[in-house]
Amino acid sequence: MDAADDLTPLDPAYKSLMRVQLAIVAAVLLVAASIAEVAIPGWTGAVWIPALLVAAYALIRVPLRRYHARGYALAGERLRVVRGVIFRKDTVVPFGRVQHIDVGQGPLERFFNLATLTVHTAGTHNASVALPGLKHDTAVAMREDIRTAIRRDTR
Repeated sequence: MDAADDLTPLDPAYKSLMRVQLAIVAAVLLVAASIAEVAIPGWTGAVWIPALLVAAYALIRVPLRRYHARGYALAGERLRVVRGVIFRKDTVVPFGRVQHIDVGQGPLERFFNLATLTVHTAGTHNASVALPGLKHDTAVAMREDIRTAIRRDTR
């Protein structure tokens, strides 16, 4: 198997995307903490301060860890996707098993010009492998590279 150094990192804008997603969750957490602060008289800061610390940690540290824990390699007739901070998962998808390929973008991904490449394979276990955090142009080019390789195999 390839060394981890041979992996291509995701686009750096993926860290910003994750921060925005976490900021939305943190805002909901802080609103709930503020409501709890009002509902519990005399406990000023007992709920809000821990919630603020958790939100700050999540916004600063989590995107960096997740970004550095992911990577991919498109080599030969296979796509390798590595992900996971605590539980590492290293998935290799041989092009011969690919059924179809999607390039998807949500509203935040469109804002950052990012996309998620999803490779659907034959079988039931791990039948779809998603690779988020790619520049949209890169994801489209990877899809075309895989489609070209699949066409060569079917001839």
